[in-house]
Amino acid sequence: MASPMVQRVRPIHHETDRRPRPCCDLLSPMREHVLCCGFMANLNERSGSAAPAILIFDSGVGGLTVFREVIAARPDARFIYVADDAGFPYGNQPPDALIERIVRVMGEAIAAHRPDLVVIACNTASTLALAELRKRYTVPFVGTVPAIKPACAQSKSKRIAVLGTKATVSLEYTRALIREFAGGCDVVLVGSPKLASIAEHELSGMPVADGDITAEIAPCFVDTDGRKTDTVVLACTHYPLLTERFRKLAPWPVDWLDPAPAIARRVGDLLRERPATAATTPPRIVFTSGRAPPPALAAALRQFGFSP
Repeated sequence: MASPMVQRVRPIHHETDRRPRPCCDLLSPMREHVLCCGFMANLNERSGSAAPAILIFDSGVGGLTVFREVIAARPDARFIYVADDAGFPYGNQPPDALIERIVRVMGEAIAAHRPDLVVIACNTASTLALAELRKRYTVPFVGTVPAIKPACAQSKSKRIAVLGTKATVSLEYTRALIREFAGGCDVVLVGSPKLASIAEHELSGMPVADGDITAEIAPCFVDTDGRKTDTVVLACTHYPLLTERFRKLAPWPVDWLDPAPAIARRVGDLLRERPATAATTPPRIVFTSGRAPPPALAAALRQFGFSP
């Protein structure tokens, strides 16, 4: 039976490893790096009076937590949500095969929907494939990466946890973020093999037992040397769907850090040259499997404004 993967990262007080900083958009106020070369130029070339088309991409329905924040920021936009449920879950797949799949599926989605901006609403896809996507396609991308910098900045105990898929917490990319931004914070990396699927089940009307969720989040809670974990980074967009369950089951109160509001602010900033217009087009959702969502999931999707 799969169990969470736990790794503790010792605090760094003096930076000795000056490896290249990861090339990605870290999302204001998390953003420390500039956008990859050509990002703004490509977006400006697409600017006009029409409402922008925004494509939201995830392995499943977790990206809905990002979608609801982005549509609140730009309700006039034309939204296409692409759920790669045929490849779900991403977090337990070999990286090379997953990158190849993401690049291919994204290419098909871009050709079909011609978006002005793509939001990769998936930590695993962003940390693995964002650089390759930006090399392959000219459309601007906004990625989703673990919010380690703001978590460490706000932590009073200087002890945080990063809760993600096994793929996300295992990557050198994530360790680079810790070296760059964690400072004197103790960071525990918790890779859950089950939470993304649990979130999908919850949204589909199939609640999961408390014990199954407790087993996945328990390693986040560390109490040593008189310091307790006080912030948990939700490093998978599926996980905010379970925040209320997390709060109920946590052994003590912590801040559950959801990056979606920062992603929405970043999208709004990038589209500031595109004046808002009246919303005329309802959002669309596409499942790569071609399967129709079951009734409970269809009902949940209607709450997000979709007509599946």
